[in-house]
Amino acid sequence: MALSVGRMAGLVLIVEDEPEISGVLAAYAARDGFRTVVAASARRAIEVHHQARPDLVLLDVRLPDGDGFDVLRELRREHDTPVIMVSARDEDLDKLLGLRLGADDYIVKPFSPSEVIARVHAVLRRARATAAPAQPPLRVGVVEIDLMASMVQVNGVPLSLTATEYRLLAHLARSPRRTFTREQLLQAVAPASQALERVVDAHLVNLRRKLAAAGAPGIITTVRGLGFRLDPGAERP
Repeated sequence: MALSVGRMAGLVLIVEDEPEISGVLAAYAARDGFRTVVAASARRAIEVHHQARPDLVLLDVRLPDGDGFDVLRELRREHDTPVIMVSARDEDLDKLLGLRLGADDYIVKPFSPSEVIARVHAVLRRARATAAPAQPPLRVGVVEIDLMASMVQVNGVPLSLTATEYRLLAHLARSPRRTFTREQLLQAVAPASQALERVVDAHLVNLRRKLAAAGAPGIITTVRGLGFRLDPGAERP
């Protein structure tokens, strides 16, 4: 996993089919030093992401040729670019779906443009934090986490994770065998988010699945009534 953070504030891809909204977001982003590029359709969003390699994507759920969830699925096949979903629907199921698919945050319309840019800063700040300062790799059982390179290996084989999955794993690995509540994990990986605590479960499901497929099944254990912990002694088929 490699997180790209721009030399200045970074490049933000705004995926929005309403010019008025994309224009306002671009203006507020530029005011804070961001460069921006706009895509008004799902197809164009994939093309622009491939060409521009942005540092973050603001992704509207409703698009004229599909929806943002389809775009997110496509991006997550090969990329770990931080993604903030934007939707007019304040539905828990939509939030859970977006976060389960690998979104880093979820914003509901109508929104304050200033709040959106604050969320952008927060997500990128967390992305930067995973790569600095210099620290030795964390080793928990067969899992090794290179904090400098933001890379994870299981049995020496690189493991591809989303930014949020990586932050969850790194946080758990810093205190092996310590039990964390859902609230503690949410605050660790998304302190500025208004997401529900149970969205942590969605990310943990994906993380556990990837770890198991790579050869570390059971390393994340559930402590009934308390939370979750990373336990190398729990690795088992």
